[in-house]
Amino acid sequence: MKPRDQIRSRMYVVLTLVSLVPALVAFRLVGIHVGEGSALRAEGARQASSFVELPALRGTITDRAGRVLATATARYDLALDPTAEGFGPAADAFYARLADLTGTPASAFRRAVRDRRSPQYVVLRRGLTERQKEALDALAVPGAMLTGHYARRYTYGEALAHALGHVGRDGHGLAGLEVRYDTFLTGIAGRRPVQRDRSGRVKPVVGARVEEPRHGQTLVLTVDLIRQTMLEEELAKGVAETGGQWATAIAMDPHTGAVLALANVPTYDPNRPGAFDEFHRRNHAITDQIEPGSTFKLVVAAAAVEGGKVRLEEAIPTGDGWAVFGGRTLRDDHALGTVSFADVIAHSSNVGTARVAQRVGREPFYARARALGFGQVTTIDLPGETAGRLKRPDRWSGTTLTSMSIGYEVAVTPLQLLAAYCALANGGLLVRPYLVAERRDVTGRVVFSAGRDSVRRAFSAATARALVPAFERAVAEGTAKKARIDGLPVAGKTGTARKSGAGGYTGGYRSSFVGFFPADDPQVALVVVVDEARAGIYGGEIAAPIFQRIAQRWIGTLPRVAERLAPVRPFPRPGPALVPAIGGAPVRLAAQRILAAGLRTPTLDPARSARTVAAQTPAAGAAVDAGATVRLVATGARATTMPDLAGLSARQARAWLAGLGVRARIEGAGAVHAQQPRAGSPLPTSAVVHLR
Repeated sequence: MKPRDQIRSRMYVVLTLVSLVPALVAFRLVGIHVGEGSALRAEGARQASSFVELPALRGTITDRAGRVLATATARYDLALDPTAEGFGPAADAFYARLADLTGTPASAFRRAVRDRRSPQYVVLRRGLTERQKEALDALAVPGAMLTGHYARRYTYGEALAHALGHVGRDGHGLAGLEVRYDTFLTGIAGRRPVQRDRSGRVKPVVGARVEEPRHGQTLVLTVDLIRQTMLEEELAKGVAETGGQWATAIAMDPHTGAVLALANVPTYDPNRPGAFDEFHRRNHAITDQIEPGSTFKLVVAAAAVEGGKVRLEEAIPTGDGWAVFGGRTLRDDHALGTVSFADVIAHSSNVGTARVAQRVGREPFYARARALGFGQVTTIDLPGETAGRLKRPDRWSGTTLTSMSIGYEVAVTPLQLLAAYCALANGGLLVRPYLVAERRDVTGRVVFSAGRDSVRRAFSAATARALVPAFERAVAEGTAKKARIDGLPVAGKTGTARKSGAGGYTGGYRSSFVGFFPADDPQVALVVVVDEARAGIYGGEIAAPIFQRIAQRWIGTLPRVAERLAPVRPFPRPGPALVPAIGGAPVRLAAQRILAAGLRTPTLDPARSARTVAAQTPAAGAAVDAGATVRLVATGARATTMPDLAGLSARQARAWLAGLGVRARIEGAGAVHAQQPRAGSPLPTSAVVHLR
């Protein structure tokens, strides 16, 4: 065949094949429509429809009176697609408004957009408030995307911080009650069916079944915020006066184990946990193992009296205030000579205690220490509790018994120590400490209620009745005189212990006092521990005065105790109260000042608690009956001048400034007496607050 004919033949073949393509395509389409059409249509419908999650509201935490301590608030994350059509002309106004709302320079947002990693997406700000969202919505900037979620808000800042704990960015608990009860607080998210078009726009499916979220439970605590605040203030004052490194205080109902207050110094703000180091966030009450010193003498006393090894009135020789036991010399602060065992306790004789411990013996002493809860966790409903350290008798040296009898060679937590003294106060029962009194569902129905939970009988009621007067004498005439309260019997024990380290005992001391009041009708048991105070070392000089001041302030909140003291220390009926001037203050802070003045305010709306007060009824300076209600009107306007912080605490000043977007540097302790910039100056981005 000629070459030209070959080319023409090949062209015919190609043209024939090309002419068959439309027929083949049509045949395939018919096949798809008939054979696979239903499946593909179903897949397309599935891809076009999806679900939007309906987040569950994290449960609230309240004090025993219903005051909201932790709540969920609406927050929004702002993202931007800078390539969206129409964004360019609106960019300058958008950045300027965002800077005004957040206090962050507009240049920072421009830089974030310029340096973004994704071509069409960048997160500009997280945690915007409802007010900030509304302002941005009003701009209607193309490409701006606001995503809502719930954030945690701790209404009273640092109050009860170590018990409440805090949450992470995902809203789940990381510390304290927030993590211990995370399952109950979190709830279960719901979902709503939606359809998405080819542009990604979402619209709800009309008539579709919506799975509503199951919101988290509410925790009602055993703590009263007013008493908690009193305890925190006195503990902070005590640390400031004595120069301690840290301190902890815990109060309990000795009959039930209900924790009435718990605080540590230093503390932290759970609204900003990342701004504080681990030392500030440490809950010394349950995590620190300390040698208790003379407060541990309760173990010897209980073991000896319960076992019939000594009588309270029996004479115990202490000589010239020193004696050698197993090659180790023990000393008293001063010589007592021969005194009763009750005086050994009251005046904290190391020599006398060691002599009685030898009568008790190893196994009975160890058994009584275990019965009182040492060497094991109390199982309080907080995470991170340590068990302390209590060596078994087969690991003791020749000096362990006498050393342990005065609070050395043993490690306890402050909470363990308090639980042991609760047993002395309530007639010999070791009770389990707890913080959550109730759990309630979103309707308010109680789904769990805590009650008295005694772990075991640590010693008999008869032993408790015999011992209490000796510990009462320790306060009335012994080492704890600075814990005395006029007209009210107090029982307790001081402790002074040298700190130990890797290389042995250091030069530092821990000072403690643990006791309960009234001694003949115990309603409150309280422990105070101060680490390395510069003003002294003795528990009677450092910790006992803090106990006394807390107890004196609490008396007015305990009706049975207040009634007993009426003939000695009259409590007059409250007269008229003056309404404080709170204009311009954040609603949350204004409410605290109203409570401090003996007045009340309606329950705060969490969404408005950070706004400022525009008006109040009655007016500032008005004389009203104690307990009257002051109503507040909040404004949504943003303050533009520096407020007057004079007289506020550090926590109050910091909270006010934080609400205005101002970073505060606190210097000193006490109340605000100076500030930079001055009140009335243009609102800055940072300020210095001086306390004294």
